[in-house]
Amino acid sequence: MRALVVRGGWAGHEPVACTDLFIGFLRAQGATVEVAETLSAYEDEGLLDRADLIVQCWTGGTLTEEQEHNLIHRVRTGAGFAGWHGGIVATAYEARDYQFMIGGRFLCHPGEFVDYDVNVTAAHPIMKDINDFSVRTEQYYCHVDPTLEVLATTTFTGAHDAPETAGAVMPVVWLRHFGRGRVFVNTLGHSPADLQLPQTRTITERGLLWAAG
Repeated sequence: MRALVVRGGWAGHEPVACTDLFIGFLRAQGATVEVAETLSAYEDEGLLDRADLIVQCWTGGTLTEEQEHNLIHRVRTGAGFAGWHGGIVATAYEARDYQFMIGGRFLCHPGEFVDYDVNVTAAHPIMKDINDFSVRTEQYYCHVDPTLEVLATTTFTGAHDAPETAGAVMPVVWLRHFGRGRVFVNTLGHSPADLQLPQTRTITERGLLWAAG
């Protein structure tokens, strides 16, 4: 397996520290890992063609038409695409094809860091032996595609000055088949500490391997 890790963007999500948590894991699975710290990596078709899995941790930023086209094409033709939190759902807002591929778009997190439950909703190998669990982090409210394969959700209470969210059941972990490629998204993972929570880390590691096929 050959993996390409694309990391950078807003420093608050600690893209280097967060991706370093999983680079060692991927190498332990036998993967060859290349790391790019610029979105211009998506302009290098040879680099993309070598990747069986693309892991993106890039909050904010924009994609040029060429970057978006090349990335979408590589996933449609068989590469996996995976990421967590803002590094995958809070970037390239103007890129409609990218948003369509991901299947979700971050809007807000009422209350900033709050306590909430994550409910496992699907019997999928990624979720094997993982039960509902609690976290204290940002509860992501997203606009999501109705065709997603949702593995875990959270329910908003309407607290934190966002009464309109009351009762909303929001996907937390989802999968998407895109052409011949696979997309894995986990909206948890604001910081290395969040990603090292056993359930979150296990879900993310399995999700990376699932996306890689």
